[in-house]
Amino acid sequence: MPGLNYSSQTTTVSAPAVATPVEAPRAGVYFNARLDPKNFLEGPLSHNAATRLRQMLARPGIVCAPGICDGISARVALEAGFDCLYQSGAATTASRLGQPDVAIATLNDFVGAAQMVCSLQPSVPVIADADTGFGGPANVARTVRQYVSAGVAGMHIEDQVQTKRCGHLMGKQVVSREEFLTRIRAAVIARDSIPGGSDFVIIGRTDSAQVLGMEEAVIRLKLAADAGADVCFIEGVKTEELLRSTVAALAPKPVLVNVISGGLTPSFTTQEAERMGAKIIIFSLVSSVAMVHAVRDAMRSLKKTGTDFSSARGMDPKAFFEVMGLNEVIELDAKAGGSAFQIV
Repeated sequence: MPGLNYSSQTTTVSAPAVATPVEAPRAGVYFNARLDPKNFLEGPLSHNAATRLRQMLARPGIVCAPGICDGISARVALEAGFDCLYQSGAATTASRLGQPDVAIATLNDFVGAAQMVCSLQPSVPVIADADTGFGGPANVARTVRQYVSAGVAGMHIEDQVQTKRCGHLMGKQVVSREEFLTRIRAAVIARDSIPGGSDFVIIGRTDSAQVLGMEEAVIRLKLAADAGADVCFIEGVKTEELLRSTVAALAPKPVLVNVISGGLTPSFTTQEAERMGAKIIIFSLVSSVAMVHAVRDAMRSLKKTGTDFSSARGMDPKAFFEVMGLNEVIELDAKAGGSAFQIV
């Protein structure tokens, strides 16, 4: 039988106009010729974030995406020159709700955060956590559609039970292989059903390594790839050897590794992860943890001294707003003929 394609819809190619010939798909495996990585090897980087992410995945070099938790952290990451951002579920739950990552946040919380982050620099890809998809196949499909509408470039969906927790906590439980694959298939069907064709990237994540062992984790990711996942994400990989063997077992599918200081995965550097064969590295809590330390120090200093002078470190309000895009707002206002910000 030919490669599976869940949608019979005819779509237009949003990648380079001249596509490289593609190999015949394996029997029983999802295949969409339009999304073949070979189609994204050439040409300038697209202004469409999802297409750009596919180009980055198809070309040499690792994709490093720092975890952001709000508008401030996203602005600072862009200022630092990162060309891809990661909207962490844990960070979003903490920043929007002040709660731990134990299935408290909803789809609306995640979509609201994504709309804001993706609007700051729309051509920069944002990879967003989608937890378990927030329900059954219909909910997974709704999640995909809402993420695409928000401007998200790609999302990962996992095999934990609905009452999930951070992947670096103990006591995780996972669903069956088939239920996990149902989630992946629903996401792929929803993506392929978007009129005009979407380059949205589906990332299959498994948390089963800590529950059922590495062998089962690799099997699940192979099945997810066959069902249409574009990228494989193994959570909590504990050693360099295991990461290397996972990359080899899943080739040619790109592999994402999640590094959290003090978590299950060693503190691999971006360069080390690239040498091990990983294609994407995310640092989920880099901004959130740094924020806790910085704000804690500032609050303790204010409580002790009665002033915020030392914690401000010379940053006045205008300098702060410039990090938040003040100059762009002033420029836009002037170009439109406004005069509200001639003096700021």
